[in-house]
Amino acid sequence: MAYPKRNPMSEMADENFDGGAAYSRGGGKGWKVLVVILIIVIIVILGYFAFVTMGKGSGVSGDKIAPVDNSWQAVFLTNGQVYFGKVKAVGEKTLALNDIYYLQVITRPLQTSQVGTNQPAQTQQELTLIKLGNEIHGPQDSMLINRDQILLTEKLKNESKVVEAINNYLKEQAGAQK
Repeated sequence: MAYPKRNPMSEMADENFDGGAAYSRGGGKGWKVLVVILIIVIIVILGYFAFVTMGKGSGVSGDKIAPVDNSWQAVFLTNGQVYFGKVKAVGEKTLALNDIYYLQVITRPLQTSQVGTNQPAQTQQELTLIKLGNEIHGPQDSMLINRDQILLTEKLKNESKVVEAINNYLKEQAGAQK
């Protein structure tokens, strides 16, 4: 009777084969990897909540923060308007601005045109600083600006032309009240 040839490699494989039990239990290392990943996820989540909580507590999120100083600020809006004033508070969604001024373009004629000529009069455009509250609709001298409408804010120097114009206006108003 002839016996089939046996492959020594298959005999070794048969001896080491445990019927898939090692794979069904996660291979011994699988559960350790899962626990490490779970711990990392928990640490990341806790870190995120700690960061958000510390941000709100320290005023980073914008919960009613008064500015450090009472300086003049320029607030540039997305619609191209610029307001000058003093920031009183910054909220999560708004910025409170008081003592407000804005620029307005005024066109003045340089020379008058002669009647009967087809040439238009030459004009010059000037920027004028206007105090909020003197308009026909009579707004109060404060406004809440949606923060998503603000491009940027800038602290103005005391030597800036705008601050000088504001100070001159305030001196004129004080002189007129005496």
